[in-house]
Amino acid sequence: MTSTTDDETVLRGVLDRWKAAVDEHRPEDVAAVFTEDAIFQGLHPYSVGRQGVAAYYDSQPLGMKAAYRVLETRRPADGLVLGYLAVEFSFTDRPALDVKLSVLVTREGDAWSIAHYQVSQA
Repeated sequence: MTSTTDDETVLRGVLDRWKAAVDEHRPEDVAAVFTEDAIFQGLHPYSVGRQGVAAYYDSQPLGMKAAYRVLETRRPADGLVLGYLAVEFSFTDRPALDVKLSVLVTREGDAWSIAHYQVSQA
Protein backbone atom coordinates (compact mmCIF):
# COMPACT_ATOMS: atom_id res chain seq x y z
CA MET A 1 0.00 0.00 0.00
CA THR A 2 1.95 2.98 -1.28
CA SER A 3 1.22 6.35 -2.76
CA THR A 4 1.83 6.53 -6.50
CA THR A 5 1.46 9.04 -9.28
CA ASP A 6 -1.20 6.81 -10.86
CA ASP A 7 -3.24 6.79 -7.66
CA GLU A 8 -3.04 10.57 -7.38
CA THR A 9 -4.08 10.91 -11.03
CA VAL A 10 -7.15 8.75 -10.38
CA LEU A 11 -8.00 10.75 -7.28
CA ARG A 12 -7.58 14.10 -9.03
CA GLY A 13 -9.78 12.95 -11.91
CA VAL A 14 -12.65 12.33 -9.48
CA LEU A 15 -12.00 15.33 -7.24
CA ASP A 16 -11.68 17.78 -10.12
CA ARG A 17 -15.23 16.80 -11.20
CA TRP A 18 -16.40 17.18 -7.58
CA LYS A 19 -14.71 20.59 -7.24
CA ALA A 20 -16.14 21.93 -10.51
CA ALA A 21 -19.68 20.99 -9.46
CA VAL A 22 -19.20 22.39 -5.92
CA ASP A 23 -17.76 25.67 -7.24
CA GLU A 24 -20.69 26.12 -9.64
CA HIS A 25 -23.31 25.13 -7.01
CA ARG A 26 -24.62 22.16 -9.02
CA PRO A 27 -25.71 19.74 -6.27
CA GLU A 28 -27.02 17.05 -8.64
CA ASP A 29 -23.69 17.06 -10.50
CA VAL A 30 -21.81 16.80 -7.21
CA ALA A 31 -23.96 13.79 -6.32
CA ALA A 32 -23.25 12.19 -9.71
CA VAL A 33 -19.57 11.92 -8.73
CA PHE A 34 -20.61 9.51 -5.94
CA THR A 35 -21.70 5.86 -6.10
CA GLU A 36 -25.40 5.08 -5.72
CA ASP A 37 -24.78 3.80 -2.17
CA ALA A 38 -21.99 6.16 -1.08
CA ILE A 39 -21.51 6.83 2.61
CA PHE A 40 -21.28 10.61 2.99
CA GLN A 41 -20.21 12.51 6.10
CA GLY A 42 -19.92 16.25 5.69
CA LEU A 43 -20.12 18.54 8.72
CA HIS A 44 -23.76 17.55 9.26
CA PRO A 45 -25.26 14.12 10.03
CA TYR A 46 -24.22 11.43 7.58
CA SER A 47 -26.27 10.09 4.70
CA VAL A 48 -26.15 7.16 2.33
CA GLY A 49 -26.66 7.60 -1.39
CA ARG A 50 -26.68 10.37 -3.94
CA GLN A 51 -29.88 12.01 -2.70
CA GLY A 52 -28.24 12.86 0.63
CA VAL A 53 -25.15 14.23 -1.13
CA ALA A 54 -27.29 16.43 -3.38
CA ALA A 55 -29.33 17.71 -0.42
CA TYR A 56 -26.16 18.53 1.53
CA TYR A 57 -24.60 20.53 -1.28
CA ASP A 58 -27.90 22.20 -2.16
CA SER A 59 -27.95 23.58 1.40
CA GLN A 60 -24.49 25.14 1.00
CA PRO A 61 -24.29 28.89 0.32
CA LEU A 62 -23.98 30.23 -3.20
CA GLY A 63 -20.43 31.27 -3.94
CA MET A 64 -18.82 28.50 -1.87
CA LYS A 65 -15.65 27.21 -3.54
CA ALA A 66 -13.41 24.24 -2.78
CA ALA A 67 -9.63 24.07 -3.10
CA TYR A 68 -7.94 20.78 -2.28
CA ARG A 69 -4.45 19.40 -1.82
CA VAL A 70 -3.73 15.67 -1.90
CA LEU A 71 -1.71 14.69 1.18
CA GLU A 72 -1.66 10.88 0.88
CA THR A 73 -2.96 8.13 -1.36
CA ARG A 74 -3.12 4.37 -0.90
CA ARG A 75 -4.44 1.55 -3.05
CA PRO A 76 -5.86 -1.02 -0.61
CA ALA A 77 -7.08 -3.27 -3.47
CA ASP A 78 -7.52 -3.29 -7.23
CA GLY A 79 -10.21 -0.81 -8.22
CA LEU A 80 -9.94 1.20 -4.97
CA VAL A 81 -7.96 4.34 -4.15
CA LEU A 82 -7.94 5.92 -0.70
CA GLY A 83 -7.15 9.61 -0.46
CA TYR A 84 -6.44 11.94 2.43
CA LEU A 85 -6.67 15.64 1.58
CA ALA A 86 -6.57 19.14 2.96
CA VAL A 87 -9.54 21.15 1.69
CA GLU A 88 -10.31 24.84 2.02
CA PHE A 89 -13.91 25.86 1.49
CA SER A 90 -14.10 29.60 0.80
CA PHE A 91 -17.21 31.76 1.06
CA THR A 92 -18.26 35.20 -0.12
CA ASP A 93 -19.48 36.37 3.29
CA ARG A 94 -17.33 34.66 5.94
CA PRO A 95 -13.85 33.30 6.60
CA ALA A 96 -12.70 30.14 4.81
CA LEU A 97 -13.10 26.76 6.48
CA ASP A 98 -10.15 24.35 6.52
CA VAL A 99 -10.97 20.66 6.81
CA LYS A 100 -9.38 17.28 6.29
CA LEU A 101 -11.11 14.92 3.88
CA SER A 102 -10.80 11.18 3.47
CA VAL A 103 -12.29 9.62 0.36
CA LEU A 104 -12.43 6.12 -1.00
CA VAL A 105 -12.92 6.06 -4.75
CA THR A 106 -13.93 2.93 -6.60
CA ARG A 107 -13.83 1.96 -10.22
CA GLU A 108 -17.21 1.17 -11.79
CA GLY A 109 -16.54 -0.03 -15.34
CA ASP A 110 -14.26 2.61 -16.88
CA ALA A 111 -15.25 5.38 -14.45
CA TRP A 112 -14.18 6.20 -10.91
CA SER A 113 -16.65 7.41 -8.23
CA ILE A 114 -16.58 8.31 -4.55
CA ALA A 115 -17.88 5.47 -2.37
CA HIS A 116 -16.99 6.99 1.00
CA TYR A 117 -16.49 10.66 1.99
CA GLN A 118 -15.54 11.73 5.53
CA VAL A 119 -14.78 15.33 6.58
CA SER A 120 -13.24 16.42 9.85
CA GLN A 121 -12.42 19.91 10.98
CA ALA A 122 -8.69 20.59 10.87
